[in-house]
Amino acid sequence: MLSVLLDSTYRRLFAAQVVALIGTGLLTVALGLLAYDLAGTYAGGVLGIALTIKMLAYVGLAPVMNALVARWPKKRVLIGADLVRAAMALCLPFISDVWQIYVVIFLLQAASATFTPAFQSLIPAVITKEKDYTRALSLSRLAYDMEALVSPAVAALLLTVLSYNNLFLGTVAGFVFSALMVAITVLPRSQAPAGPQASLWCRTTLGARTFWQNPRLRSLLSLNLVVAAPTALVLVNTVVYVRDALRRPDTDLALALASFGVGSMIVALTAPRILDRFGDRAVMLTGAAVIPLVLAGAAALTLGFPGAGWWLLLGLWLLLGAANSTILTPSSRLLRDASTEETRPYVFTAQFSLSHACYILTYPLAGVLGAVAGLGWAALALTIIAMIGSAGAFLSWPRHNGGPAREPAEKEQSVEQPTGQRSHPRPR
Repeated sequence: MLSVLLDSTYRRLFAAQVVALIGTGLLTVALGLLAYDLAGTYAGGVLGIALTIKMLAYVGLAPVMNALVARWPKKRVLIGADLVRAAMALCLPFISDVWQIYVVIFLLQAASATFTPAFQSLIPAVITKEKDYTRALSLSRLAYDMEALVSPAVAALLLTVLSYNNLFLGTVAGFVFSALMVAITVLPRSQAPAGPQASLWCRTTLGARTFWQNPRLRSLLSLNLVVAAPTALVLVNTVVYVRDALRRPDTDLALALASFGVGSMIVALTAPRILDRFGDRAVMLTGAAVIPLVLAGAAALTLGFPGAGWWLLLGLWLLLGAANSTILTPSSRLLRDASTEETRPYVFTAQFSLSHACYILTYPLAGVLGAVAGLGWAALALTIIAMIGSAGAFLSWPRHNGGPAREPAEKEQSVEQPTGQRSHPRPR
């Protein structure tokens, strides 16, 4: 898998991604402490609103921002977004009121909604070989999982010698480093589409229209809902499972979350071999079939078998992380194969926006229903959500083009091109 890092362009971009992710992890820890300083026992409410603002920025702004900057040089877009994120993070230590947190978080996440889809859509132009691209996706998934494990540990270590406000400086450094790596990297020259520029509305909705017209991308829409269900349960309710349901100490919270991350990492490490042998459809739909079953087991922890042990929880979280990764790791292969060089940024942005829209449903469901009716009913509701998504994924994805030998994107794509633009075959 590491052989893909021999490509100097990808190596620098990957380094930028890893350091920026660590900085984002430090931001998460420091923001929680800042919210507690400003709001006391209402800190959870502040963070909940901030998380909602983040999702709304991702869903509402990502397609618009991509349409606005579509014809700009990719390097300028990435560097500019990183510098805006660094500037917003630098403002956080000076915040003195809760409303200021909301404003800064909105601006920071608006920049992230610009950076992330542009970055993801750039990788297929850098790594053009099929096997190498799969390895790059596995490394990217691994980077996200490592961020979830490493950042809290780094934050805990730094907090022994620094105040939490200094953690924001680590976030700033991460974004500045990311901008520097992009600046010194020679990126592939993209060919601007010929002809008159399409309307802003056409460009904003192009990615969503591509999703609707492509069967495998319609299946990916349903798979996004499947992934959002266990993610919400784990991120929102693990602390309640550990402390209230199982009466475990605080330190076991980290172990439970780490179990989810380790499951994801195991699949990310083995994904290239698995995908080469079984293909995208078999791997991703297997994850979609497993997730509802494991979520039902999580519901049984408190509904049917309240005395179930700690080790069962760890096993369930490990399986949820692994099943999630079977969907998340190969998803960008579907996006790449369903797009051309001209439409790729729009398709990746649509996935970024539509996938985060699912969390606007599952996060409140996990939190509010869990608080009002109990953990078991929240897990059961999320199980039903995952089953609906899984059924939609199986019904939408045609069997004939889901194997290892995938059809060229040009045969599948029937999306309306903006006026005057032509699709060019992607090099295979």
